[in-house]
Amino acid sequence: MTEKIKAIELAKKQREISISEFFTKNRHLLGFDNPRKALLTTVKEAVDNSLDACEEMNVLPEVIVKIEQTSEERFRISVEDNGPGIVKQQIPNIFAKLLYGSKFHSLKQSRGQQGIGISASVMYSQLTTGKPTRIISKISPKKPANYYELHIDTKKNEPEIVIDKEMDWNKDHGTKIELELEGIYQKGKQGVEEYLKQTAIINPHLHLIYHSPENTKIEYPRAVDNLPVEPKEIKPHPYGVELGMLINMMKESKSRNISSFLSTDFSRVSPNLAKELCNKAGISDKTHPSKVSREEADKLLKVIRETKIISPPTNCLSPIGEELMLKGLKKEINADFYAAVTRPPSVYRGNPFLVEAAIAYGGDLPKEDLVRVLRFANRVPLLYQQSACASTRSIIQTSWNNYGLSQSKGALPSGPVLILVHVASVWVPFTSESKEAIAHYPEIIKEMKLALQECGRKVSSYIRKTVKAREQKEKISLFEKYIPELAAALSDLSDEKKSVIEEDLKKILKKGMKNLLAEIAETKEEK
Repeated sequence: MTEKIKAIELAKKQREISISEFFTKNRHLLGFDNPRKALLTTVKEAVDNSLDACEEMNVLPEVIVKIEQTSEERFRISVEDNGPGIVKQQIPNIFAKLLYGSKFHSLKQSRGQQGIGISASVMYSQLTTGKPTRIISKISPKKPANYYELHIDTKKNEPEIVIDKEMDWNKDHGTKIELELEGIYQKGKQGVEEYLKQTAIINPHLHLIYHSPENTKIEYPRAVDNLPVEPKEIKPHPYGVELGMLINMMKESKSRNISSFLSTDFSRVSPNLAKELCNKAGISDKTHPSKVSREEADKLLKVIRETKIISPPTNCLSPIGEELMLKGLKKEINADFYAAVTRPPSVYRGNPFLVEAAIAYGGDLPKEDLVRVLRFANRVPLLYQQSACASTRSIIQTSWNNYGLSQSKGALPSGPVLILVHVASVWVPFTSESKEAIAHYPEIIKEMKLALQECGRKVSSYIRKTVKAREQKEKISLFEKYIPELAAALSDLSDEKKSVIEEDLKKILKKGMKNLLAEIAETKEEK
């Protein structure tokens, strides 16, 4: 009897946990584990949303970031863009409901993926200051702007509207979010300024204006006036599906038979291939998808994995490209030599991805330190968890000694070098919800190493030619000092006048200098 009563008492305490409640108690999973990181994460999520919105509208992004210190531990953050704006009824859900968005089910490259980012910032703001988040959004110059002040009902994961009104806003279209939170503002490698600088490098089409808490204005002008190629949405590839996912897809499919389901709900599956897969799995191609048993679905999945299917289309990706990577780097990094590489697309678990890498050498980069590493995923800087990232592992596993750089075993190379690695994918495999490091998929690491090796060969060629040219120049300078003495000695050993010998030696020297300058010019052209 006691046990039965105990079970009843326990049952009364058991209830559903909302996603907002869960992340309120586990905010570290979203990048809000300390005040400094929370401030950066909020800026990052808002800027990412602005860039995605502008690119979807095909408008060159104009983004204004402003941070004001309101007390010793509190900051007011605002991010404004010139994107398409947000339809009135969607504003509360986008900003005050976790796991709400348009990108989670969309297989194309985008900065946001999970529908958590900006609403998590709203939740953190509410948790640390209790103040509502303010949003202004306008979709047309012919319509007024919509103004909201919002909270999140964490027990229900639903928006609480504090204020909802229309207002005038001197802007044709766009969105502005303003929130106040507890934070710490610091400069450095993991600060807001570094994030914005890296964002400007990897998004050369962006014009960014930043107003810091110190009342300084930093402007990052755009380097190009062209928008990135718009990625196209694709259907999932059969290699990326697992049994439970396949069963759910069949239950929800509107196709009349399993053959049609395979050819319409997946990429790279033709009607003929669909019938072939069904025959190999022993399933009638006329069977309705919802009637396929779990055992039959398991057989079908095994057949899919054993069948050679063309890789998924890659127009779902929007690489930066070698030329624009170089323009972005040159705009913000002063170096003597730059090189960039964009690898051909590849696939992991049925998901298309590609790797890009770039390297900067010399100039203002410190000579004695370890190389500076810039990591990006879908054009977003990754500032935390560098040691846990596939990008870092790939750099360490590359033999930089072969390319003229110093490297200890199991460590990053050292020297006046900056290494940039960018992964573009329809679904970047992050190690956590805070999206700070890329998981160690063998396919991704392989592509990273190939890109880094290609950059390494380019910088190695530059280093060899530069060092050789420097040594030749030093020899010529040294030889020039001793021409009078050498001419005098040769004159004593021969009947030739000293002045004639000296003139001949200068001609030889001049010819050597000419060859040296030609070699230096060739090196500059390659740069």
